[in-house]
Amino acid sequence: MVNEKLTQVDEACSPRQSKLMNYRHAFHAGNHGDVLKHVLLARVLTYLTEKDAALAVLDAHAGIGLYDLTSLEAIKTGEWRGGIGKVLEAKLGDDVAEVMQPYLNVVREVNKSGVLQFYPGSPEIARRLLRPKDRLLLNELHPEDHETLAARFGIFTQVRLSQVDALQAVKAFLPFPEKRGLVLIDPAFEVVDESQRIARLVEQALRRMAQVCIMIWYPVTTQKLADDFCDGLRFEGAKSSLRAEVLVRHPQEGSGLAGSGVVIVNP
Repeated sequence: MVNEKLTQVDEACSPRQSKLMNYRHAFHAGNHGDVLKHVLLARVLTYLTEKDAALAVLDAHAGIGLYDLTSLEAIKTGEWRGGIGKVLEAKLGDDVAEVMQPYLNVVREVNKSGVLQFYPGSPEIARRLLRPKDRLLLNELHPEDHETLAARFGIFTQVRLSQVDALQAVKAFLPFPEKRGLVLIDPAFEVVDESQRIARLVEQALRRMAQVCIMIWYPVTTQKLADDFCDGLRFEGAKSSLRAEVLVRHPQEGSGLAGSGVVIVNP
């Protein structure tokens, strides 16, 4: 499975025209936004699995789970070089290395040759950090990506796959029977009303399971847009929330992705 190469290119990169997005994460896998999101995901899962009781994880926008950085998509943008590429080249201090260790362990596990070729998406990170008694619920709406995801993860008994809108997935799977769990919300942010859709997702998740941990990734193109997005989220019933943000350059209008952030509800 790990050695499977993903070389099919999606030529349709124009804005989304329907419910199915043309956005394909293979172009962006391993960039600085992925690094922030996946470092935090690995830390949260490591913390949750310290307690003996079983838990469930719902990845509402799962993608394909594992990305080939030698594919035409990844080569076309080269975004991973400014993300995981820089991390692996850096000399990390002891405190930083400790925080990043669970994440980097998974990156190394999928690159057993020692050469960086594959990048683990959130489904692969979660599968490797969860225990046999935990459940992993992977939802992906895009037909081709869902097919690839199912081929890779359908063999694992602890994994359940779905192909519905993220809001439907939250309504279908929450509350978790395990009483403990994580919901990861990581959309493409290519739809005009994406912020409102995410706010409804969070509201529905907390309404169904007030104690659930929720991670929401968001891009930073301008600081105002990022602040407005976070201000629009409502956490009724949650005990607390945490916001982590990393900028790689100063955000300004029209300059593209300057960084990203993650909001964690019930951290």
